Order: sequence, then C-alpha cells, then structure tokens
Amino acid sequence: MISKGCEQCAKGGKMVLFVYGYCDQRDCFYCPLGENRKNVTDVYANERLVESDDDVLEEAHRMDALGTSITGGEPQEAMERTCHYLSLLKDEFGEDHHTHLYTGITGGRENMRRLSEAGLDEIRFHPPYELWGDLHGTEWEEILHVAREEGLTPAFEIPGIRAEEEFLEFLDEGAAEFCNINEFEMSDGNYRRMQEQGYELQEGHMSAVDGSKEEILDAMGDHERVYFCTSVFKDAAQHRNRLKRMARTIRRPFDEVTDDGTLVYGKTWVGSDTLDALGVPEEFYSVKSEHVEVAWWLLEEMIEEGDVSEGEIVEQYPTADGTVVERTPLA
Repeated sequence: MISKGCEQCAKGGKMVLFVYGYCDQRDCFYCPLGENRKNVTDVYANERLVESDDDVLEEAHRMDALGTSITGGEPQEAMERTCHYLSLLKDEFGEDHHTHLYTGITGGRENMRRLSEAGLDEIRFHPPYELWGDLHGTEWEEILHVAREEGLTPAFEIPGIRAEEEFLEFLDEGAAEFCNINEFEMSDGNYRRMQEQGYELQEGHMSAVDGSKEEILDAMGDHERVYFCTSVFKDAAQHRNRLKRMARTIRRPFDEVTDDGTLVYGKTWVGSDTLDALGVPEEFYSVKSEHVEVAWWLLEEMIEEGDVSEGEIVEQYPTADGTVVERTPLA
C-alpha cells in the first residue's frame, strides 16, 4: 500500500518543509542531518532558505506542489511555527493540498488536536530504535489511537535498520494505517558515526547501507501496508520528478526540459536588434542586462551560419538559486 502522501512524493509533487533543526533525540547514530540543518532554527522549503511566508508559497507554486511534508529536527518542538505553516498552506492551496509530518516523539493529545486543526492530514511516527519490539502498552501505542481520534491518519515511518515484526502487529490491529521503511543510508551528516557502529556501504552504492534490506523484505515486505522506499527510488524518482515539475512550471517557451528535470537554453552577447534582424520571434529569446538567452538550437544554428560569433549552451536546475549544471561553449 502506498499512502496518498507517498503517491504525491513519487510524482515529485511534495514540497519538503524543514521547520526546525533541534531534536531531543540526541543519540540517534543514524541521524542524517548535515551541519547546515542540525541544531538550527532556520526554515527551508525544499533547498530554499525561508525568510518570509512568501518564500514558502513561492516555492510551492514553483513546483506546482500537490502537498507538503513537514520535517526537522523535531517539528513538534516548534508547534507554533509548524501549525502556522500548515494553516498557511491550506489557506493558499485548499484542503486537497495533502500534508504529512515526521516526528520522533509522541507529543500527546493537545499536539494532535492542534496539528489537526491547523490542517495536518497524516502523521508518521518514528519511535526510538531502542524501543522497537516493546512498543505495545506504551505511549507509542496510545498516541496512534489519540491521533486517529483527533482526525489524523497515524502511521510509522522508520529507517531500515533491521526487521521488526511488532510494526506489522500494529497494522493488523488497526492502530497504524501503514508502515514506511526507508532503506538505511549513510549521509554526510552520519557517515562517521555509522562507520563507528560497523556499517558499510553496499557495493556500487553511494548511500545505501549493506546488509539490512534482504532481511527486512523477507520478514515484512509481503504485508500489503508496508512500503519499502529504496535510496535509488528517492533519487531517481522523487527528486528527479520534483525537478521536472518545477521545470515544466517555470519554463519559458524556448527552454528545453531534460529527462533529469534541468532546463537547457542558449546564451549569447548580441543585442536584441541582431536577433530581430535575423527573424527570431520574440517568444524565443529573453533580454538580460548583459546578455541574451535564446533557444539553444537556434543559437547553435546562427553560430554555424556565421550570423552570431559566440555563445554557449547552458544547463541549469529549475530551483530558486538556478544552479548551473554545465556550460558548453559555441563558437
């Protein structure tokens, strides 16, 4: 089973809203947060540093977001901020804008009520690793029922450290709606700690940890409400599809969208009068302060025919910072 939130994520339609970098679970050796996110109060919409509500809304519009995932740090440690952004997004995009939140604490009924009233649809709990297998009869079992009573869809989302069949029991008992298992990964933020614990990368992989995937799939993978999210899928599908959504939303008539979700166009330093004289339609170029951006294939043709002396083909991300991936000189 794939939840609505995961369906949207697979389509690249979920904006990731990082609301708070602090967390009271300080001993998680596998915490993936890097130095720019860990123990900070900054907010990020996708990779964009947020300085105002407009930044959040602009980023959501930029990618034509279907929904938003709220993450941290610990979003429940910044409830006023978290609820503010939930309300902001629901007010802007309506009830169909699906929201889910990742949390490593139970929070209690008051937090569940506040989150629900602010517009949260789905809450994904990540119990501390050392409690796995002993969650029944604890606050972790109780909060699943409380969250549902307050109008939220309760679920588990856990790192794929090892198989744990107690999560299947919660699914069969109806307490949790689904359980997402993320392939265990190393990141810049946890690499050293993970190595100290004896973990190594899978051969041929940039981030996936060796050893746990097969055991988890054997023990838990056949359950209809368990979804195993691989590191390859996150990169190849989720991230790439999000870039494609952005690119399609912001592209100009002359921009080409690649299979990787980047934008390609030509850049040259002639005046617009030159392009007009060559019969280039206005919708196929854009005049900047010191250069002109134009359909790359037109620029290539004009240079080959000697009408323009120099230029380059530019490939860049459709993100707010417009990071350039590659420049190919034409002359």
